[in-house]
Amino acid sequence: MPTKDFHSRVVVIGAGFSGLSCSCHLAKMGYQVTILEKNDQPGGRARSYSDQGFTWDMGPSWYWMPDVFEQFFSTFGKKVSDYYQLDRLNPSYRIKFKTDTMDIPASMLELEKLFDKIEAGSSQKLRSFLKQAKYKYDLGVKKLVYKPSRSLLEFVDLKLLLGLLKLDVFTSMAKHVRKHFEDERLIQLMEFPILFLGATAENTPALYSLMNYADLSLGTWYPKGGMNSVVKGMVKLADELGVDIKLEEEVTNFSFKGNQIVSVNTSNETYECEMVVAGADYHHIDQHILPPSFQNYNKKYWDSRVLAPSSLLFYLGVDKELPNLEHHTLFFDEDFKQHASEIYDMPQWPSKPLLYVSATSKTDNTVAPKGKENLVVLIPVAPDIEDTNETRERYFNLIMDKLELFTGEKIRDHIISKRSYAHKEFISDYHSFKGNAYGLANTLRQTAILKPSLKNKRLKNLYYTGQLTVPGPGVPPSLISGEVIAKEIGKDFPIFKN
Repeated sequence: MPTKDFHSRVVVIGAGFSGLSCSCHLAKMGYQVTILEKNDQPGGRARSYSDQGFTWDMGPSWYWMPDVFEQFFSTFGKKVSDYYQLDRLNPSYRIKFKTDTMDIPASMLELEKLFDKIEAGSSQKLRSFLKQAKYKYDLGVKKLVYKPSRSLLEFVDLKLLLGLLKLDVFTSMAKHVRKHFEDERLIQLMEFPILFLGATAENTPALYSLMNYADLSLGTWYPKGGMNSVVKGMVKLADELGVDIKLEEEVTNFSFKGNQIVSVNTSNETYECEMVVAGADYHHIDQHILPPSFQNYNKKYWDSRVLAPSSLLFYLGVDKELPNLEHHTLFFDEDFKQHASEIYDMPQWPSKPLLYVSATSKTDNTVAPKGKENLVVLIPVAPDIEDTNETRERYFNLIMDKLELFTGEKIRDHIISKRSYAHKEFISDYHSFKGNAYGLANTLRQTAILKPSLKNKRLKNLYYTGQLTVPGPGVPPSLISGEVIAKEIGKDFPIFKN
């Protein structure tokens, strides 16, 4: 057969985790890959920000599911350790409840002791819960999430169908957790990981207790230098594979021939191609870059999607050390149901917010000057609500009141670097649909084939990857999303060589 290298040019839009993953897999398969990245550094939401000697991860800060990262690099004959140093955190994180504080130990034996101390006999229930969660993880992560979800026939597999019966797809996470535990603190601990999935426990299938296995059994890890170290590792791998990454190249439109894209255009260049992978915001590409005749969905469809939350973030550099904070500290000291309702049911700024604080300087001496702390403070908020400087400052003062009480230290007067980030920046930096931070909520009606399709229905050569399509939001799913798309392109547009 003749060589078809001429027909192997792929343009990937966006250098986030899914775009980088897809590009690496495609390059390994022999495709000529060019990434067009809107911003001045790769990483998408996992960019880094530096000021006054401090460095912050701008987005993801939790390294869970280490096996997915290992599997990604092993595909290329590499190891995680070839690109960054990875350490397991102990404690995994700290939770501040209304009346007490709980550290989550890395050791399962210590964790079981903690459960029994809080609720007599609950360690045995924990073992049972995590055994089920491991089954879901093994089937869900190793089989279901690698399905492209282009057809129901993909799921017509006897072993898979029998397995689905054990996955609690039609039971809510809230009911599942309460079958095992009674103490409200344990319930909150077990429901916490699904915050990353963008829905309440009442609206999230109990399938996602697999996240508890990822959390409590596989552990919380940290790549030295921050999550952006993973991005740098993937960029280095992409470079080794021959991927060409173009920064500050925002895509403005496509050129078409029939039902195919023949070039991707920016304000600077025209990039001819045979295939296109949109790792940028799906809604933006679908509704603002494509003409109506080639759009997958209409405005009504998009407005009916249930989105994961947005976030109000503060990146703070503090000129002294702060006691009581851990690398990860969660403040569950207010009513979670009320906060959740103000995100999903009656979208508004939360009246009594829960919050999360990342202080990577607690375990990493490369991200802040000695004796100082780099803090990222995050409040989950509803997408598509008014975002003003006055609102941000009001919540900043609320956060400071809470942190000063918790640490027993004055913080406001010791902040030497401060930056806020919310809806307006998510939209301007990423064209994020309604300013969301995490993509689509993982509700039952937005799972698998019910998510926006990874393939354009009207264009032969346009694919989508990332948090608004399968398998869903989060860093590990984004890595998997890129691989799934690469394999679909391999089937639809194979490269034939002599």
